[in-house]
Amino acid sequence: MQIAIIGAGNVGRALGQRLAVAGHEIVYGVRDPAKDYGVPPAAVREVRAAAAAGVILLATPWDATEAACRTLGPVQGRIIVDCTNPLGMTESGLGLVVGHATSGAERVAGWCPGASVYKSFNQTGFEIMADPGRYQPKPVMFVAGDDARRKPTVLGLVRDVGFEAIDAGPLSSARLLEPYAMVWIEQVVKFGADRNFAFALARPAAVSDT
Repeated sequence: MQIAIIGAGNVGRALGQRLAVAGHEIVYGVRDPAKDYGVPPAAVREVRAAAAAGVILLATPWDATEAACRTLGPVQGRIIVDCTNPLGMTESGLGLVVGHATSGAERVAGWCPGASVYKSFNQTGFEIMADPGRYQPKPVMFVAGDDARRKPTVLGLVRDVGFEAIDAGPLSSARLLEPYAMVWIEQVVKFGADRNFAFALARPAAVSDT
């Protein structure tokens, strides 16, 4: 599957490398294709050219996300996975600047009319995304989105990266997933936690019949 990753920062590169290992064709959409982004130069495109792929991952800083969406061109029928968190400086420091009545992902859906928009790959750091397989049990990654028919494709991409993929319901559930991401962010930024910790689902150990 050809996948366009819009943004070639830490998150974009980590996801691109993992998805390439899983056999997907990765292109990166950036504002300046002439720059060195630490990815294969042949995979770098201008944003609109990269967005010809059927699946698009938004891995941009929040303050650049609306402009990136406006640059994609027509996205009718495409899958867009919003990997961003709507972060900005608030009265208490770094925090969410969108929430409660809407979410960053719902804004993305408004900026990308006709696309099937999902929220995922926003809930942990790029270090975990680069190699989830080194964790036991697998780190969890939730997926929210309204298009149930195409959601299995996104859940499959989450598994391809190496996460346990869990359906979190409709896109409005991004209002939960973005604050959930803040738990990880605040542990690292405010409390000095090691960036290599991840969230996972714990289940009861199997009980032997003997």
